[in-house]
Amino acid sequence: MKNYDKKLMIIGLDCAAPKTLFKDFLDDCPNIKKMVAEGAYGKLRSSDPPITIPAWMVMVTGKKPGTLGIYGFRHRKENSYTDYWVANSKIIIEPKIWEIISEKGLKSIILGIPPTYPVKPLNGCLVAGFIAPDTLSEFTYPPELKKEISENVGDYILDVKFRTNAKEQLLIDLYQMTKIHFNTVKYLIKTKEWNYCHFVIIGLDRLHHAFWKYYDKSHHKYEPGNMFESAIKNFYKFLDKQVGEILELIDEKNTTIMIVSDHGAKAMKGCLCVNMALEKLGLLKFKNNPKPRTRLEDAEIDWGKTYAWGWGGYYARIFLNVKGREPNGIIKPEEYEKWREKIANLLKNVKDDKGNSMDTKVFKPEELYDTIRGDAPDLMVYFDDLNWRSAGTVGYDTMYLDENDTGPDDAVHDYYGIFIISDPKRKISKKLPTQNILDIAPTALNILGVDIPKDLEGEIIEF
Repeated sequence: MKNYDKKLMIIGLDCAAPKTLFKDFLDDCPNIKKMVAEGAYGKLRSSDPPITIPAWMVMVTGKKPGTLGIYGFRHRKENSYTDYWVANSKIIIEPKIWEIISEKGLKSIILGIPPTYPVKPLNGCLVAGFIAPDTLSEFTYPPELKKEISENVGDYILDVKFRTNAKEQLLIDLYQMTKIHFNTVKYLIKTKEWNYCHFVIIGLDRLHHAFWKYYDKSHHKYEPGNMFESAIKNFYKFLDKQVGEILELIDEKNTTIMIVSDHGAKAMKGCLCVNMALEKLGLLKFKNNPKPRTRLEDAEIDWGKTYAWGWGGYYARIFLNVKGREPNGIIKPEEYEKWREKIANLLKNVKDDKGNSMDTKVFKPEELYDTIRGDAPDLMVYFDDLNWRSAGTVGYDTMYLDENDTGPDDAVHDYYGIFIISDPKRKISKKLPTQNILDIAPTALNILGVDIPKDLEGEIIEF
């Protein structure tokens, strides 16, 4: 019988970017710097789309979003104009790392990975991520773990409200939440039996979105000497100290440590109102002019004269109004491809607020995925190569917004996150070529000595 004596810990730093971790703040992070110096590291190409959901699930399943059937936080329900469903664990039927290794009797500690709510039984313990509605819900497995954490660690915090102008309070909240996340991990690895531990620190993502303009000198809103100029740097120092405390609790002889992120970050140039752009292009018609910041589902749209509409986010999702598919569709099915191509070309040629061309990427789902499940959009749009965020609300006299439509946000997502692999038995000191987020699952299984399912869409990272 095979002896599975190796252990693996994956530390997920949501939104950690090559610029921040490998360039700007590495010297301020001695514990992580040591891992970089002695391990293998490099850029990690995120999923398409490069956003938190689906990226973490892509990482732990080794399957693309199309295979998983999740393309963001919410999804259109059954070709409706207004109904949608929110991503949750029930929709993820592909086996995750901890489910695969449990068949070999290996135990796991999982914390903060979205979406793991509603929680499912596993061989080990699990604390759900920010998708869980609140701490009154059953957000742990086993259920009694919730009380155990409360009694031995403290009151758990799932997330913070990060799109706010109350920056000083936000910093307090971020540190408090992140400390309780790390303390919970420390408690679990000390008190539970485990072979695989994977946790995600969502606080870094919230910090980047809330404070990027205060740190990044290339941001058009950066002001030298602002009071929050060192906020991101200080948080990285705090993270590094917490990582160091985790490492002190690890058996160095047989535990491999990985630090990974689901995507990167960069300065947000602006916000493009996708539906206002579609209106200007003659593809969407309102019956009455809505008030600014009106949600699309609350606006009176003349569906009999509308060819397409969109959802906002760090990328835009475009839906065509197809006859026989949508309730009031007008595009004939036989003309679907012609219209999809036309709309894609029109969106590619939308200029920025100064009349300059943008490097906009428009994808048909089948161009990104071999398998397409769930409620995929007809088109996926990365405005100006993700430098511009997409706004889904309507009612503006322009398609350009200087601020995000759902609250303050300084950063957009970048394609490239990071990875570090530290093998206790050898000092590698090697920068690797860019790897893919799909590669983490097969690499993790390989480290643990577990056979890799043949249907995984990634490859083992050689280091």
